[in-house]
Formats: sequence, structure tokens, C-alpha cells
Amino acid sequence: MGQIYDLAIIGGGVNGCGIARDAVGRGNSVFLCEMNDLASGTSSWSTKLIHGGLRYLEYYDFKLVRHALLEREVLWQIAPHIIRPLRFVLPHHAGLRPAWLLRLGLFLYDYIGGRKLLPPTRTLDLTRDETGKPLAPGRFKRGFEYSDCSVDDARLVVLTARDAADRGADIRTRTRATEIRQADGMWQVTVQDTATGDRSTISARTLVNAGGPWVENVLAVGAGVNAKAKVRLVQGSHIVVPKLYNHDRAYIFQNADGRIVFAIPYQDDFTLIGTTDIDYDGDPADVKISTDEINYLCKSVSEYLARPVLAEDVVWTYSGVRPLYDDGANEAKAATRDYVFELDLPGGLPLLSIYGGKITTYRRLAEEALQKLAPYLKGTKAKEGWTADAALPGGDFDVSAVDALIAELLRDYPFLTPAHANRLAHAYGTRAAKMLGTAKSPADLGQAFGATLTEREVRYLMANEWAVRAEDIVWRRSKLGLRLSKDEIAVLDQWLQANRAQPANPMREAGARS
Repeated sequence: MGQIYDLAIIGGGVNGCGIARDAVGRGNSVFLCEMNDLASGTSSWSTKLIHGGLRYLEYYDFKLVRHALLEREVLWQIAPHIIRPLRFVLPHHAGLRPAWLLRLGLFLYDYIGGRKLLPPTRTLDLTRDETGKPLAPGRFKRGFEYSDCSVDDARLVVLTARDAADRGADIRTRTRATEIRQADGMWQVTVQDTATGDRSTISARTLVNAGGPWVENVLAVGAGVNAKAKVRLVQGSHIVVPKLYNHDRAYIFQNADGRIVFAIPYQDDFTLIGTTDIDYDGDPADVKISTDEINYLCKSVSEYLARPVLAEDVVWTYSGVRPLYDDGANEAKAATRDYVFELDLPGGLPLLSIYGGKITTYRRLAEEALQKLAPYLKGTKAKEGWTADAALPGGDFDVSAVDALIAELLRDYPFLTPAHANRLAHAYGTRAAKMLGTAKSPADLGQAFGATLTEREVRYLMANEWAVRAEDIVWRRSKLGLRLSKDEIAVLDQWLQANRAQPANPMREAGARS
């Protein structure tokens, strides 16, 4: 028998990678398999926010909101390169929620979540403040501005996995779990490399089902468990349009149907608009935005803006399926966003399945998952969590020092443009210099694929961040797909196919741990 892992995890989304990182940091041996690319499911199709969820207060979900609010500054401080503070403007709509109710909700938002670094709520005169200028003239006179954070969701997952691997976890992407069984007092998980078809079997003392929308599919491959909980699949779709306004604040718009829609500054030159909430039935891999959803989002923001947003303005769309815990709510918008664990002991072996959850609470979810599994994890060295104080790769600097990091890159690599240095700093943090290595000129970065993407960066992503295909790089490791043409992406894909066998390691060249 080969290596026996303390913990095997199925699913490479934010929850699976978060548990892997926390567990290996406590001294456990960890195996994680993901059937596609990391964050290729739900985790990369979010609204890109680290937030408490203001609207959840209406459903009296105070516990979820408080836990999420507590996590905002924790995550910001361990990943200041990919998480940024963001101010939100909530215009008062006279026909919807009364102003006193909005202010009460924001008072709770400010004070139940241990806010220390983020600025508090303030009241706005929208007839004078610059945030009122993009709005429909004369319609919105009063508003409120409050704090949350934005996040590069897919990079959060990848960096969490990178840190887990750096600490000793065995992370295997494009590796599908095809069979789960018990033998010799262990979980036996048969996995298949989706590229080569090669199969192997690993043994583990405990098993975590972090399959997200596929959580019930994982149980169906032989776990011997009849799930008591049910997953509710909810489709959330977003649209991206050219930048709608020039200031740096986001908007949260109320709709007559009780939902809210965000309009968020995105990738410097765009505005992200979302999201929808529709029950979904089908393969989560096939989810796509509908014409009705596009029209709904355009109409929702156009009610507030001076210049309407039209369907023809949309430059990109994306949809994801949220695997919510089915609490029996009548409407998808009312279903809980909190996470639920189901711990089963078939044959005496622990199997923990995860339902629901938010990106904002992934770190806390991991801590609670390991608390539940602690009696079965013989390798656990620490009962208390450690991840709140440990920076993710590249995030080992103060939250106020991002501009200094950009300036340092421009000083040490004077051939970079400010926009290029800014992108690298926000993607890689302190590891940007390790990725650039000893480069003295643009030629040292190798082939240029467009939009500041170079061969040096692509090789780094292949060697250190599990990138295999062009879509991994232009839509998950970055959002350069918004700037690259179809032909440029095709050239990148061809290059990846030709160079997949022997990716160089810029981290190793720079003398860093890989």
C-alpha cells in the first residue's frame, strides 16, 4: 500500500482548497483532486466581493452577516494584493425601502462585524456628491455610502491551493474521482487523469466532499451514504459593460422585486453588473446566461442611471451555479447563503459533505470543518486555527503598501509600463519580482501574447499555478480575456500545447520556493 493520507478532499473550489490549506498547516497529510481547473466551477463566477451581505439582514440572518463581516478585514490583511477595500453607494429609492430602515441596517452593518480598518457608513447628498452625477437627474437626492471589499475570486482559490502545496499538500487538477469505497479500514479513492486516462488509487483516513454543485454526484460514486441534506442549485449571472462612470465607488441598486443588483468598477475600464437568482435544473457545467437575465440586469441598473445600459453594450457575460443548502425557502433569493455540514460515518469512517457557503466565509468554514473532523485526524497538531494570521502567497505586506509595491516594481524593472506593474502587483504581490526574475528588458520576458501577457508569466503560471489551457490564464489566473482578441487567445493556446511538457520555473530561477 502506498502513502496513506490523513485527509482526502474532492473538489478544488474555494472550500476544498481552504480546508486543504488549513489541514496541512496543522500537520496533516492532505490529498486534493479537482476534475477540472481550480476555481473552474462556482468559485470563479461570483460577484467578486468580500462582503457581509447587507440584504441578508432582511432575512434576519444575523449570524451569517456577522461572521462574514468579521472575515472582511481578516482576508484583506492576508491577501492585500487581490483584495481591495471598496465603497458602496446605496441610493434611497422613494418607492421602496424607507430611508430609516436602510440607515438602521447600515448601523448594524457597521457595528456587529468588528470593523477596525474599513471606514464607516456616511450619508450622501446625491445632488452634490460626485456619486450622484451618473444617476438619473432629479430622481435620487439622498444615499448612503458604506464599506465592503472586492476580490479576485479565482486567484483567491489558486493562491490558497498554492500555499497548501507549498506546505506539503498533494494538489491534483484535472483529476476526477471515479470511485469511492472502503477497504482495510480506509477510504479508497480511485482517481483518473482526465488528459491521459491514467488511473490510480489513494488511501485516506477521512474524506471531505467539497464538490460544490456536484456534491450529490460525489456521493453517488460509491461513498455508501444516502444524503439527508439536499442541495439547491441557483443560477447567478453577470454582465460586463464598458465603464459607466469615472469615480471609484460601486453602487447597490434596489429593485421592486425585492432583489438588489450591484454595479462595480471592474478591471479599470469596465463595470460589472449582477447578479440574478434563478433555480437551476441541469448539469452545472452547462449553465449559461439567458436573454431574460441580460435584459433584467440592463433594466435594473437603467432605472437608476442617467444613460441606460443596453444589451448591445455587453462585452462579456458569465454564469455560475451556487450549491446552496436547500432550506425549503419559497424563492431562490431567500435561500440561506450559510454553509451546512453533513458528517456521516459509514463503516465507521468519517465523510464530511459541504453544502452552501460564500467566498467571504471560506476560511471560517475550513476551521469549522476541521473542528468537526478533529477526533478522526490523528495527525492534527493544533486544535486552533492558524490561517487568520498567515499571508497567502504574495500577500506578505501591509494593506496600505500596494502603491509602494508598484513603485518598487517600476524602479527595479524600469521597462514595465505603470499599467503592467499595477496588474502584476495586484495579481502576484511580492511574488511579482520573483516571477520577473533577472529580466532587464521586455525581450527577457519572451514572447508577447498581448495585453501585457508574456511568455515569462505564462511559464510561471504553468509551473506554479496549475495553468494548462488558455482559458485558465485569460479568465481565471487573470481577466485578460477582456482585452485579448480571439486570435491572440488562439495563439496562446497553440503555444501552450507546444510547450506543455517542459514548463520552465521562473520561481526556481529566482531562487524562490516553488
